[in-house]
Amino acid sequence: MIATILLQAAGASSIFGTYGNFVPLVLIVVVFYFFMIRPQVKKQKDQKNYVNELKKGDKVVLTSGAHGRIAEVGDTTFLVEHESGHKTRYEKSSVSLDASKALNTPPKA
Repeated sequence: MIATILLQAAGASSIFGTYGNFVPLVLIVVVFYFFMIRPQVKKQKDQKNYVNELKKGDKVVLTSGAHGRIAEVGDTTFLVEHESGHKTRYEKSSVSLDASKALNTPPKA
């Protein structure tokens, strides 16, 4: 008798029909997109725009922690002049967006 009840329950249709098992999976994908993928893409876009807008004389902080001022801008590189006076060439991708913005932002009064 229990087997008959279980078989009848398995044949009953759910609210979502035959696609009811996929609803949680779709919701997980949507959550991952809005909380992980979309913010990362936005951050990469901001980084690219910031690096492309840098010009000679701007202060930068590199991902290695080095501080300096841009002495020359190339296609894919910067020539950075350090406080000691020596110049070093770095890739544009090595500029830290957050640290450079904090360095160039005047302190609040």
